[in-house]
This record gives sequence, structure tokens and C-alpha cells, in this order.
Amino acid sequence: MSLETAWLALLGLLLAGYFVLGGYDYGAQMLHPFLGGREEREAEPGGRDAALEAIAPFFLGNEVWLVAFAGVLFGAFPHLEGTLLPGLYPLIVAIVAAVVLGNAAVQLRRRARGGRGRAVWDVLIVTGGAVPAVGWGLVVGLLLHGVPRRADGSFHIGAGEVFAPFVLACGAATVLLFAAHGAGFVALRSAPGPAGRARRAGATLIAASGAAAAVALVLTLSGAGASMTNRAAAAAVAVVLAAAFGAAWWFLRAGHHARAFAATGVASALPVALVGAGHYPYLLISSAGRGLDIEHAAADDATLRILGVFGVLVVPTILAYQAWSWWAFRGRTGRRHTGYF
Repeated sequence: MSLETAWLALLGLLLAGYFVLGGYDYGAQMLHPFLGGREEREAEPGGRDAALEAIAPFFLGNEVWLVAFAGVLFGAFPHLEGTLLPGLYPLIVAIVAAVVLGNAAVQLRRRARGGRGRAVWDVLIVTGGAVPAVGWGLVVGLLLHGVPRRADGSFHIGAGEVFAPFVLACGAATVLLFAAHGAGFVALRSAPGPAGRARRAGATLIAASGAAAAVALVLTLSGAGASMTNRAAAAAVAVVLAAAFGAAWWFLRAGHHARAFAATGVASALPVALVGAGHYPYLLISSAGRGLDIEHAAADDATLRILGVFGVLVVPTILAYQAWSWWAFRGRTGRRHTGYF
């Protein structure tokens, strides 16, 4: 395996990890106000804020994967970063702004005085989860479809690209998938009452996400969807993705919360694999026929070797921290874990 391919695999691993871990944060934020009636929630331990209490011990820590991804992108693939981020600037700004807004709303909500103030914060919490989920889905859709890359390598997305049917279908599939993933996590972590509501919501959401993904597949088969350079690999990933959707729905319906969360986690990671495997050796596919391959996107070998310290030291540290936090805060919320926010 070449250095460029190894760094590309690490880049994909970090982004997939962010989709899995940040995805359930965003999903839980979206579901926060909708897990039952107010009186019923207040009568149960942790019921009123079940979604927020479920993610509380891991909140913000999951986004370290996005920071690590950005570090690898800037260091190991400067030519890709120089093309990708300016071209996707409106979506990236919307995602980052919503993440900051959502994080602030989650932490400030309990300082509100009165129901009206909390309602405002709840809207901001939902927005802070929904906008990043939709934004990342649109980014995935644009990358799969191909961007309007110019002769100098730059590109700029407009309304026509963002509101293309295939891209919108990818956005809908991702936001529904992250919501289902969040529901699976809340079901895994919460007291029986909120867990049951989350499980039922998750089954509905994963079915709706699968329907949106099926629309994207139909558009691809009709020639108006994804542009793949490695169709065999893309087909293999798509089959695994369909199996993950089916397994998540089945386990949620059956009440197997841990298995359901594992299935939604696999489904949340696979869009990254679909982009990487389906386009390899290209990292950026152009709708005008000019792609950016791994050889021209990556830094030189000397730089990649120097950056190897990052992969050797930082990534295991991130994994160790995540493993410790999950072990330390294992178990369901309720009377044992309350008041994080």
C-alpha cells in the first residue's frame, strides 16, 4: 500500500468516525423535543430530557473526529483541501455555524426562565442538529454526483447543483439516517419509557431514510445520479448499506437496542466508504470530465512521512479516549446520571 493510499484510508476512517459519533449527537438533538408529551416525560426519571441526557457525557468530545479529519485533509491532501473547501464554502459555513449554535443552545437551555425561553432553545437545538445532518448529506450527494470543476481546478456550487434531485435525495436520506441513529442511541441509553418511544421513532425514521436512499439509487440507475469510476466497489458498498438499513429496522422493531445502534452506526459510516471506494483512485469527480486523483491531491512523500507522527500518536489517543468515555459512562441514564446540562 502506498503512502497516499494509507493516508486516504486514515482520512476516510476519521470522517466515518465523525459521521458515526457526531451523527448520533445530531440525531438526538433533532429528536429532543419529540420523545413524548410534556407531562409524561416529567413523570419519568430523565424522561423530559432523555435525548440530551443520553448524549451528555460524550457531547463535544465526538467532534474531535472532525477536527482530526480537518488536520489530515490540510496536511496530507493540501490540493484537495484547496479545491474542495472553497467550492463547498456555503455548505461548510452553514454546517459550522449550526454546530456552534446547537452546542451553545444545548448548554444554555436550562438557564432559560419559563417555558417560552426553553422553547426557543429547543428550536435552536433541533436546528443545530438538523442543519449539519442535511449539510453533510448534500456534500455527500454533490461528491457522488460530481462537481462543476473548471479548467484551473476550482469549482463553485450554485442552487442548480444543490437542488438537483439526486443531491436532495442524499440530503434527505442522511438527515433521516442520523435521526434514526440518534434514536437508536437514546433507546440504548435511556430509561424504559423514553427508550420505547425512541425505538418506535427510530424504526419509522430508518424506513424513511431507506426510501430516500432508494430514490437516489433509482436516479443513479437512470443516469441522473452518482458518477462512479469504480462501479464494482460502489455496488459492494451499496449492498452492505442496504443490509445495514434492513438490519437496523428489524432490530429496532424487535427491541434489540444494542444491535440496532450498531446497524445504524454501520449505515452512518458507509456513505464515506461509498464516496471513497466508488471514486478511487479519484478523490474528486468533475461533472465536466476533469477529476482530481490521489496522486495529484496528496502532499509529497517526505511530508507524508513527517506527518506519520500524527497517525502514530494522535489517532490511538483519540481511540483510547473514546473507549474510556464509553466505558466510564456505560449504562442507562435516569436517576444515576442526571444534570449534565
